[in-house]
This record gives sequence, C-alpha cells and structure tokens, in this order.
Amino acid sequence: MRVLDGLLPTCGEALAAAETLLAAARRAVEEKVSADGIIGNDALEQEQFAAHGFAWMATYVEGLRQMLGWARRLDDAGRLGELESLMLQSAFGEYLAQLYGGIALSQVEVARPRDLGVASADVHVFFKGAVKTLIYEGNTSAVRRRIAQLMTDGAFGDPGLEDETLDLVRDQFHRFVEDKVSPDAHQWHLDDELIPMAVVEQMAELGVFGLTVPEEWGGLGMGKTAMCVVTEELSRGYIGVGSLGTRSEIAAELIRLGGTTAQKEKYLPRIASGEILPTAVFTEPNTGSDLASLRARAVRDGDVYRITGNKTWITHGGRSDLMTLLVRTDGDEKGYRGLSMFLAEKPRGTDDDPFPAPGMSGGEIPVLGYRGMKEYEIAFDGFEVPADALLGGAPGQGFKQLMATFESARIQTAARAVGVAQNALELGLTYARDRKQFGKPIYEFPRVAGKLAWMAVEIMVARQMAYFAGREKDSGRRCDIEAGMAKLLAARVAWAGADNALQVHGGNGYALEFAISRVLCDARILNIFEGAAEIQAHVIVRGLLSGRN
Repeated sequence: MRVLDGLLPTCGEALAAAETLLAAARRAVEEKVSADGIIGNDALEQEQFAAHGFAWMATYVEGLRQMLGWARRLDDAGRLGELESLMLQSAFGEYLAQLYGGIALSQVEVARPRDLGVASADVHVFFKGAVKTLIYEGNTSAVRRRIAQLMTDGAFGDPGLEDETLDLVRDQFHRFVEDKVSPDAHQWHLDDELIPMAVVEQMAELGVFGLTVPEEWGGLGMGKTAMCVVTEELSRGYIGVGSLGTRSEIAAELIRLGGTTAQKEKYLPRIASGEILPTAVFTEPNTGSDLASLRARAVRDGDVYRITGNKTWITHGGRSDLMTLLVRTDGDEKGYRGLSMFLAEKPRGTDDDPFPAPGMSGGEIPVLGYRGMKEYEIAFDGFEVPADALLGGAPGQGFKQLMATFESARIQTAARAVGVAQNALELGLTYARDRKQFGKPIYEFPRVAGKLAWMAVEIMVARQMAYFAGREKDSGRRCDIEAGMAKLLAARVAWAGADNALQVHGGNGYALEFAISRVLCDARILNIFEGAAEIQAHVIVRGLLSGRN
C-alpha cells in the first residue's frame, strides 16, 4: 500500500469542497431556525437534529482542516513520514465519506445532508474530483493494515508540537506516568480509593497545579497548549490523575480573571504549589446544565454569608480545601443574574467524615468509573462564608465569571479524552500482539488491526483539534467554538476507542482484572461532563449561526 500521489494538494482540494458543502448546510439550517437573521430559540429546539448535525459537520470539517495543517507543518519540517501521510489520507477518506453519507451523532442517530436541508445538487457537486478519490482510496482496508504495520512497535505518529520545550514536557510526564501512575492505577480503580497523596505531592512538585498560573503568582506561566500536553499524558495513565489538575485550573482561572488583588495574593500561589486542593461546587440536583435554575442561597448576615441548599456531583470534594461555590445571592433576581461565586474554605475530610465543618454534611456517590477523587453530594445548612470570600467583591457576577473559564475547561477535557483514548489504543495494541488464536497473534487479522489503526488516526484528529483550541486560547482569541468542537469530538473518540479496544480483548475485556474494563468506564463520562454532547453541539451551532466563526 502506498501513499496517494500528490496527497497534500489532493487533501487541500477536498477540504475546499467540504467547506463549500458546509456553507450549503449552514444556509439550509439557518433557513430552518432563523427569521430576519435572528435565531429563534423555539425553532432551534424544534430543529435540534438538523442543527446538531450541522455542528458535527462543522466539527468534521475543522478536524480535516487541522489535520491538513498538521501535515503541512510536518512536511515543511521534513518530518512527514509514511505513517503520518497515511493517517492524513485515512482521516480524509473516512470523514469525507461521512460528510457525504451521514455522520453518527450517537449510536442511534445518523444525520445525513438531506436531514440538514442540503439540496441533492450540492451533495452531487461535493462528490467528485479529490473528494471522490479520497472516499474511494483514502481509508481502505489496505491503508489501515499498513498503518497497523507501521505502529506495531508503538509508533503513533508525530504529534507535531514544533516546540522543543513542549516535547521535553511531554517526555517528562510520559516517564512520570510510566513510573508512578500506570503500575497502580487499575488497583486504585478496583479498590475505589483516592489517588495516594504521595502521587499528588509529586504532581505538585512537577508543577501540574500551577502550570498555567502566571509566574508572578507562583505558577509556571505556561499556556493552554502545554496544559493539553500534560493533561493528555496524565490521563493516558489514569483519568483521575489527569483530572486532578482540572479543579486547580478552574479555581485559578476564576481567581485570576475575576478575583480581587487580595484574593489573588491569598490563593493563587497556594493553588499553584498544591498546598490548596480546590473543588468546583456548581451543580445541583435536577439542574445539570441549566445553571439558571440553581436554588442554593447565600444570605448576607453582617460580615458573613450563610449558605443553604444542596449541591451534587462534587468531584474531589472530601479531600479539598477550597470550594469555588456558585449560589444565588439575590432571590428576587431570576436566572443567571442572581448568581454569585464564593471562594469558600473548608477543612479536609476523611472517608468517614468527608465534610467536618459546621453547616455542611454529605456523602459519597458511588460511580462506575472516573474514580480516584470520588464524587459527593453536599447539603449546606447555614454554612458560613466570610463576606470577603465573594469572588471579585461584587454580587451577581457568578455566572459571567464561570463562563469565562469554560473555554479552558473544555480544552482540558478534550485533552483528557485524547489521553484516555490513547490508553485504550495502547492496551488494545499490546493485547492484540500478545494474544494468539488460530496459530498467530490476533493483530494479524485485518479487522483487529484495522480497528486499532483507525483508533490511532482519529486520536490524531482529536489531538490536533485540542492543540488548535489551545493555541487559539494562548493567542488571546475567543475560542468557545473551537474548544467545544475539540471536546465534542475527543469525547466520542475516547468512548469509541475504549469500546473497540475492549472488543479486541474479547471476553477478557469484560473481566475486571483487565485494565480496559476500567478505561471503558472512564471513557463514558467524557460525553457527559463539562457539557453533555447534546449541549456542546447546541453551543457550537448557536455560535456558528450567530457569526462568531
């Protein structure tokens, strides 16, 4: 199997055709959900299938754009090898075929161009020339078999970081994961225990919790692209370890962007050093993504606020020292404008008493996966928070302050998903090389090798999407759409990869002793938190149709 002649120009021509098809889809969806150029909320809700299909189509086109940019940069640097070329070819072949024939929004929903309102003539114009060539020849069984041969010894393609410092960071955290995380992660999961403090302390020494905190506040002052690299490697070992930094990232971002000078001086250096372990306390029973309906209250009483209400899905809540707590300070103000954010300190709890503070009670929520930090529900009954703990010192800013962190949180979640997917790929590859059936390793069977090869290709697409969103954020540009796309795609890639890697394991994959059983459980949450896939698609389509991109 050889790389197609003129691959880069061919992909460039195909990308232009995909962008033209996307423009036709946009016009069709706009016609369904807009009146006089204004998006109607009711119409958008009624046309969710078409609208979300458009979000996925846009995500696919962006994925192809980022893969072509990755390949061109490697080519310019003289590093575009056979494996990378075939990955590009395979990605274009498969995604173009799905743009033409239908994209799976879930296992039971396929959005085809006609569902979006795209005219047959536009689809026929799309299916010719470079697009037709790549659909027919880009992702064949022979291509996947050759990719599988090239990655037999653990070569998964050049990530294209183009930054010596980031390469060194990646290598450092790869070694840390191999030495300190991977050997014990599965047992931590099986025992449903907290990640040992010794590991947390080593992560703090490596700068994980202050990675993006400015140097003036005690951090390393690195960007979101570095955050992607570190998060992916940590999550490759164990999603719980990769997610420990998420809480610090959210808290530090909230304080850095919205805190008073005193709050920054008090908390940022201690978060960066790992002295303080934060937790995010946003969600309430029966609210989910509908933050406007939050009911937990904070009532001013002299120099303190008294918090009353219930919160749920609080990750790492017991062992944390600081809660970023979103509650309603104005009971008369409905919706988002009555919400405020507090920096509420609490003592570290134990398994027997996770919340040893007056006015707080709660317990653990047992979960399938995403262990290592534990999930909790909390009831507040007059819990006291000093008035100067109000983030920024002004009430009613909580929702706006939280929204300012969503880009970073979703970029990091995309990186977590890439790490989980990479873990699944490596487990599947190792098993397929070692497991012998019918007189040979099962990796020699085309469908086994093909599954793993496609996993490697789509992981690279998701990785490049995450890097792109990180670079956009580092450049100071608004990137809510890019971050949403990266998270949307990477979460699906992680789940599909874990499912396929378990299939490669056969019956053994269903046994608790095999690590892939853990990875399957861990991967499933990625389509839910930081914005469920449906919410994410809705955010993307609103952003695109409102002209933000």
